[in-house]
Amino acid sequence: MVIDTNISVDKRLMEVNYLGTVGLSKALLPHYVKHKSGHFVIVSSLMGKFSSPYRSGYCGAKHALHGFFDALRMEHEKDNIKVTLICPGFVNTEVSRNALTGDGSKLNSHDTATENGLSVEDFSKRMIKAIKKEKFEAYIGKFERFGVFVKRLSPRWLHCLVKRSEVR
Repeated sequence: MVIDTNISVDKRLMEVNYLGTVGLSKALLPHYVKHKSGHFVIVSSLMGKFSSPYRSGYCGAKHALHGFFDALRMEHEKDNIKVTLICPGFVNTEVSRNALTGDGSKLNSHDTATENGLSVEDFSKRMIKAIKKEKFEAYIGKFERFGVFVKRLSPRWLHCLVKRSEVR
């Protein structure tokens, strides 16, 4: 929970999930501008579009990616630079085991939603398809991807749905 999370954990999540991506992109950007061509593919998360309890630092970092790369896309469209934000939902990986707790230690457990998520192979195929189509954003997952659209219709309804889910 937010109240139980040390600020150092929030800073670490921003360093890895936001500033690492921004730093690498800034290093590549002059090359892309010089050649008038480039395509940034950013792996964000559905949590970059809407939040979930117990993931405040992660959600904040992923939201920040959207703000930064939406601006980069607008600033450098004239340079023929593309940006695709990939927004996975639950993918059956080790992400939940490696998630940080409020004190910065690893969670070291799987959650059911992640275990029942898309296979890495299925996710990868969908991601490649979105990149080839030069999509601005691609929401890749099962039922959870509809949260993006529910939030547009009714943020309060999405809030109630997410709070009832068994994600931890």
